[in-house]
Amino acid sequence: MPKKRSGGGLSTTQQAAKFLGVAALSGVVLAGIALPAAGALGLATKGTVEGFDEIPANLKTPPLSQRTTILDSKGGMIATVYSRDRTVVPLKNISPYMQKAIVAIEDARFYEHGAVDLKGILRALNRNVQTGGTTEGASTLTQQYVKNVFVEEAGDDPDKVAQATQQTMGRKVQELKYAIQVEEELGKKRILENYLNITFFGQQAYGVEAASQRYFSKSAKDLTLEESALLAGVVQSPSRYDPVNDTAEATKRRNMVLQRMADVGDISRAQAEKAKATPIKLRVKKPKNGCITAVSGAGFFCDYVRHVFLTDPVFGKTKEDRAKIWNRGGLTIRTTLDPQSQQSVQGSIKDHVYKSDKVATAVTLVQPGTGKIMGMGQSKPYGFGTNETQYNYSVDKAMGGSNYGFPTGSTFKPFVAAAAIAQGRPATQVYSSPYEMPYPTVQTCDKPYVNLNGERVPNENESERGPYALKEAMEKSVNTYFIQMVEDIGLCPVAQMTDKLGVVQGNGEKLPQSPAIALGSKGLSPLTMASAYAAFANRGTYCTPVAMESVSKADGTTLPVPKTTCSQAMTPTTADTVNTLLRGVVDSGTGQEAGLQSRDNAGKTGTTDARKNAWFVGYTPNMSGAVWVGSPSQSVEMEHITIGGVYQDKVYGGQVPGPIWRDAMTGALNGVPAPAFNTVDIPDPPKHDEGDRDRDKGHGRDKGRPGAGGKKPGGKSPFPGITIPPDLIGGNNGGGHRGQTNGSTQGP
Repeated sequence: MPKKRSGGGLSTTQQAAKFLGVAALSGVVLAGIALPAAGALGLATKGTVEGFDEIPANLKTPPLSQRTTILDSKGGMIATVYSRDRTVVPLKNISPYMQKAIVAIEDARFYEHGAVDLKGILRALNRNVQTGGTTEGASTLTQQYVKNVFVEEAGDDPDKVAQATQQTMGRKVQELKYAIQVEEELGKKRILENYLNITFFGQQAYGVEAASQRYFSKSAKDLTLEESALLAGVVQSPSRYDPVNDTAEATKRRNMVLQRMADVGDISRAQAEKAKATPIKLRVKKPKNGCITAVSGAGFFCDYVRHVFLTDPVFGKTKEDRAKIWNRGGLTIRTTLDPQSQQSVQGSIKDHVYKSDKVATAVTLVQPGTGKIMGMGQSKPYGFGTNETQYNYSVDKAMGGSNYGFPTGSTFKPFVAAAAIAQGRPATQVYSSPYEMPYPTVQTCDKPYVNLNGERVPNENESERGPYALKEAMEKSVNTYFIQMVEDIGLCPVAQMTDKLGVVQGNGEKLPQSPAIALGSKGLSPLTMASAYAAFANRGTYCTPVAMESVSKADGTTLPVPKTTCSQAMTPTTADTVNTLLRGVVDSGTGQEAGLQSRDNAGKTGTTDARKNAWFVGYTPNMSGAVWVGSPSQSVEMEHITIGGVYQDKVYGGQVPGPIWRDAMTGALNGVPAPAFNTVDIPDPPKHDEGDRDRDKGHGRDKGRPGAGGKKPGGKSPFPGITIPPDLIGGNNGGGHRGQTNGSTQGP
């Protein structure tokens, strides 16, 4: 015996046969389901029950796209993002008025007919024949639901949307087949629930809950009669009957719905007249979508989360797979962002750099040992207006960053020191460190790097003349010391160390093996720098940065998230030695203005050629942070400049970025335990009395191509008990020519 539909009436085959029989006899029946009369002929393509049965019977209903909620680590809202603003609700949470209103105006016989309303088709056919057009349609709510499913499956692909809505014979017959299937499988109440959750109500609102919130700032379960009639009327033409932009048209349409509800007996005539006389009262919530809505300046972090989702294979094998999940939405993403840290980052930025300044700052905080991004912000807000940007200065270009990162200046020097210590050089290592010297020939992992044009590198001022031991050279950031260090150990150990620390250029490429990298000549991102320095805090273990704690879907199931990968980049002793060296930078070196008062801390300053970039990167045992200040276009030389309302004669890494780091870290760590570093004993040789020790004198100038040069025969160390390599004791080479920045080449 043929299976009956849950809605009553004929079986699938019987209803199909009856419908197609009427179609074959009339030749223009498709006018009744919104096809032009002139295009209604030609049913023969699917004009038999046999042909009808060839259509696949399984309507693949995609999960409805919904808003995605991005939360901080404590569960607080950061932002909502969506392809389609929708919140799916059960029928019991939709006002009975709304249910009756949509049925009355769209399909008054919904509970009486099956998937297709044959009486409605004949009525519409008669009406359209009389008028000579298509003034009336007869698609049921079930057919409309099926059509919306096609549109939902099409997503944001305009070609697929056009296919899903095209008025063709094949599409309409397919729609019919699926409508019959849906009636059999779901029943009337579930179809009504699905329809109210899928249909578009205008103003970027999909589904009745989003529409109720958009127009009336209330839940769909609380909609009044008048409000329900208004929303039901909008569905037919969301742009024409938009109550926000055309109250008069919306009122006429609402009153038509009220009259129809009275005609079918859902409400009394008196109720209808009273409701018609009630003016439309809206409480509109403006659409809020995307990272521009993020709180506490977390728009850039929000955008970083989006980039991670769309690029990490954990969320799908292909770009298309990941985009489909993201656009479908309905996700709750709990992130690593610590609200206390984020507020501290934004507060420090606001105090030190204005959005209208010629330069910008970017600040990123990460947690050693976990890779968790705790804070991320910048002085140019996330947006499209004046002094706003969508470029995230804290991250690499592939993740929404700007122009391949920013040269880091002397903040790169600790990587060189770590490589040298790992190669067995003592923490008391001394080099002659002249005021100025040629870039030397240096061994790389491949062939030697040769200075072809005799270009030279200077220190910050002529009073900086060696010899220096490592601790003092780090504190004063002596350029020539670290150039001699890479000459001594070669560039391959430096490259191996930075590889282990995840240090790549902002464009994703590995660092070139040239002596100039020792002075921070290449562009890196604050996130890269903060994560690399976190390995020092974590006693040599580097952890890749992560932004997500968990991702759950609307149905309560979870998705895997990218996990940090931790590896030993250097021995604990090497890391402890670097910690000891960098403590000296904030205690008595160029970073004194950045030093924290209440806990162990260490860091390094950096300023690049022509003062186009200034950095401070530092850490405590439980937090690492990087601060960059400069022009994103690299067009501003930070001399005689006002930043954050304060005039600066010359900007140094310890002078502007340093205090930003200090204030951001102080607030982020307020109330957090203050563990101590593991340190080593490094003897202090006699220091040079040069003054100005609080300035970042060594600022990493990228001055020309490496070349041969400048060694003199060895001699006796001026520091008792400390050995200087004989081939690195030389004259000061002062007063030499400073080469221009022309790039570099390797020799044969």
